[in-house]
Amino acid sequence: MRLSLPLLLLLLSGPPPTSGMEDAAFPHLGESLQPPPRACPLRCFCPRADTVDCNGLDLQVFPDNITRAAQHLSLQNNLISKVPRGALSRQTHLRELYLQHNQLTDSGLDATTFSFIIQTSSPPHAISDPELCPAPPRPTIRLESALTSARVPPAHVSQLNQPPVGVSSFYLRTTPQPPPPRATWPPLWAPSPTPALSPASKLQHLEYLDLSHNQLASVPAGLPRTLAVLHLGRNRIRWVEAARLRGARGLRYLLLQHNQLGATGLPAGALRPLRRLHTLHLYGNRLERVPPALPRRLRALVLPHNHMTALGARDLAGMPGLAELNLAYNRLVSARVHRRAFRPLRALRSLDLAGNQLTRVPGGLPGSLHTLRLQRNQLRTLEPELLAGLDQLRELSLAHNRLRIGDIGPGTWHELQALQVLDLSHNELSFVPPDLPEALEELHLQGNRISHVGAEAFLSTPRLRALFLRANRLHMTSIEPEAFLGLLHLSVVDTAGNPEQVLVRLPPAAPRQPRVLRAGLPELCRREAGTRAPPPHTGRPGRGRSVQLAHQAHRQRQPCRTHGHTPRSPCRWRQQQ
Repeated sequence: MRLSLPLLLLLLSGPPPTSGMEDAAFPHLGESLQPPPRACPLRCFCPRADTVDCNGLDLQVFPDNITRAAQHLSLQNNLISKVPRGALSRQTHLRELYLQHNQLTDSGLDATTFSFIIQTSSPPHAISDPELCPAPPRPTIRLESALTSARVPPAHVSQLNQPPVGVSSFYLRTTPQPPPPRATWPPLWAPSPTPALSPASKLQHLEYLDLSHNQLASVPAGLPRTLAVLHLGRNRIRWVEAARLRGARGLRYLLLQHNQLGATGLPAGALRPLRRLHTLHLYGNRLERVPPALPRRLRALVLPHNHMTALGARDLAGMPGLAELNLAYNRLVSARVHRRAFRPLRALRSLDLAGNQLTRVPGGLPGSLHTLRLQRNQLRTLEPELLAGLDQLRELSLAHNRLRIGDIGPGTWHELQALQVLDLSHNELSFVPPDLPEALEELHLQGNRISHVGAEAFLSTPRLRALFLRANRLHMTSIEPEAFLGLLHLSVVDTAGNPEQVLVRLPPAAPRQPRVLRAGLPELCRREAGTRAPPPHTGRPGRGRSVQLAHQAHRQRQPCRTHGHTPRSPCRWRQQQ
């Protein structure tokens, strides 16, 4: 029998390779040596493996192919109305989630959006949601590897010809009985008739969650414990339930501004589980009093643009560590602000009471204040007793009130030894108030009725740097030439908006000591060359400038060259061109 050459070569080459014998490292037909592309939702931008940016794409459906490694997920400025169940179950590494400016409602965020629901009465592995975790396959016991070591008689082995139900590699101590019929098996995944449900977070690393500018009527449930910032501003939240925030015990910043929280929107103790809360934003709601029983460690409470009309003696007593309190633009009146309302706040640094209806400075202000804002009230008097003890105050705003010179009591500024910024603009002052604080650096007097500035107006403020006198009643010669003598740091004088252009002459600055311009000089010339003062500047009122400043031609000096310099020779200053 003669074989053809092709058939002989085929027989010698051996059988064709099977799928299990292929080399996985060798590229096959249609494959590339490049790594597979990263999973990124359609139309989205994924600059890194941990970032998915779907901002402003008018998406109506939550993306379903987000990479498991995502840590920053941006879905803001879309049209998403629902987060499907299990959509975030794979994002276990997510740290920041941005969902603001969408159309999310309470029905679009169910109890399993941010957490699983676990039946505490079931075994630890049993999860009540079959979609998130399907039921495991029923176990089968394989007895082939264990019959010999278990010393099962051959008669029993012959009865087990069917595929047994069993466990591999178990050493059985007793002879197993044949399994019951399949119809009589108890259901392994049947839920308990009265299960006890408890949430377990699946976003174990989520720190920032922004759900602002949506249509939520309540705080979402199942918030993770690791959450640090929760932004719920500009929704439709009317009531905050304490149970919804109990899981987010690590929350530091809670933003609830511009919602519909009324008198009963924050019941007593609703925020007490948040023991680490640092900042609470509640502005733009309908609150009538400071919410009771707030966390004791709260450091910043922001409550402007509400409907508060009174402050009781104990309204702020539960927050001894409060450092910033903003009650601006409410309806507070002096008669309903208790004289001890602010006394418990021993650590308060900033107090904002602007835009209310106060007629006098509140009493009992803590001595730790650095900033006090009382602009846009109805203040008619300043009493020294009410400002006593504020020796750390650095900024005081009294703008847009009804203060006159006669309404400022003698010695009012004596206690404010650290005051650097004083705003008395838009009042009814006829001249510069006397005896201003010595540390003052910035003085706002615009929008008053000042018509003359005397020679002794600023004798008590040698550190003054900026002076604002615009929109008063000043004329060209209303400011005395000696008014600014001794103000060596004064660099800004604003006199715009007056009936006439005002002539301002700044005093000559003090001579400066030479400074090292480059490293490596052995010594500096310590002699200072005499310079002639520049001629006085005479501003003409026809240049179109509302402020005429006497600019001095200060020479920038350089240290003497040490090469060839002897102590007997005079210093030769070289003017820099």
